[in-house]
Amino acid sequence: MDKILIGLLIFVLLLGTACGVFYLLNEKNFDSMIEYIDTFKTEAENELVPQKDGLGNWYFTTDEDFKVLHLTDIHITGGCAKTKQDKMAINAVAAMVVAEDPDLVIVTGDIAFAIPSTGTINNRYAHEMFIRLMENLGVYWTVTFGNHDDEAFNYKRRQAVADMYADETLKYCLFEQSPEGVSGMGNHVINVKNSQGEVTQSLFMMDSHSYIHKDLLLGTVDAIFWNYDNIKQDQIDWYAGVIEQYDPKSSLMFFHIPIGEVKNAYDEYVENSRQNTNDVQWLFGVDGEDRTDEVVFASRLEDGLFEKIIELGNTKALFFGHDHLNNFVLDYKGVLFSYGYSIDYAAYSGIDEKGAQRGCAVLTLTPDGEFGIENIVHENYYQDKYQPKYDKEEVEMTPYYEQ
Repeated sequence: MDKILIGLLIFVLLLGTACGVFYLLNEKNFDSMIEYIDTFKTEAENELVPQKDGLGNWYFTTDEDFKVLHLTDIHITGGCAKTKQDKMAINAVAAMVVAEDPDLVIVTGDIAFAIPSTGTINNRYAHEMFIRLMENLGVYWTVTFGNHDDEAFNYKRRQAVADMYADETLKYCLFEQSPEGVSGMGNHVINVKNSQGEVTQSLFMMDSHSYIHKDLLLGTVDAIFWNYDNIKQDQIDWYAGVIEQYDPKSSLMFFHIPIGEVKNAYDEYVENSRQNTNDVQWLFGVDGEDRTDEVVFASRLEDGLFEKIIELGNTKALFFGHDHLNNFVLDYKGVLFSYGYSIDYAAYSGIDEKGAQRGCAVLTLTPDGEFGIENIVHENYYQDKYQPKYDKEEVEMTPYYEQ
């Protein structure tokens, strides 16, 4: 018995020592990364400056085209074991933002990826690093959250993460807390108006949540078996109410985890020998996920979001991420489903050595409010037009699963 107690004591001491060492290493790494991020400071001149309306929502005013840069799945770890990968992700984001010079950047989740193999489970590091980068770039921006932004074992829960992005001292971040009574964090709308005050486009940011269960045990099981949560009815009701309030010419929606209809549409296309059907048109892109038969990792829960979108007839396209190797665009029953290019240098093993899946999407919003496939351009990062501050890594341009 004494030997067991001594063994347990030694184990606890060793574990405590290891935790202390990693804490010190990660604090030092964080300070070093902030110094690195501060080298990206720019003096951007924003021609369009947003304002808040009487309902507390941000809006831009323009009679010209409005440019949105869609980024997703940044996967900054903040851990001392992945410093190289974090630097590459930051370098890539900055290069594309600077080159595209958008009016607004929208990031659809998984900004952070703080898991034990990265050297930390403190997601504060990653979120603070990304906030610092975007504010240094001097571009207006906002985010939705993904399943990795607050793992069950992370230090900061989803509300605490949302509080970081809703900090009123941030100059360029347009993230807003959810309205009272609406599920999730960061459900908000940003409008684009013309000089006559008409809303030409409403941009909806929706929280697609993470896993079905929130506790450590069942949440981990959900993660292993891809049991993802879904958008809730009160969020759908809020969306419909905003459409009624503003009566925009059209609208777009941004979230992280694909809704079930994305999987349904993709499966229908594949089952039809990869030929278009009455409801599904394959427009362009790559379906690169090849781990299982489930190429689209959507929520398996039923919700009424798509039915409401069809009923209202206002939202022309949905934008999301989550599946890092998919970047295809489908038309399903007249609504565009558009994956974004991912950034990820850390979440998939060896992904930092592959480049076909990394990039951004450029969306052009026209003053007439029309939006179609011609308004979406997918851009790979490894083009000459994206010149990063630091050397761009050499990668293989073959698909990830062609190892």
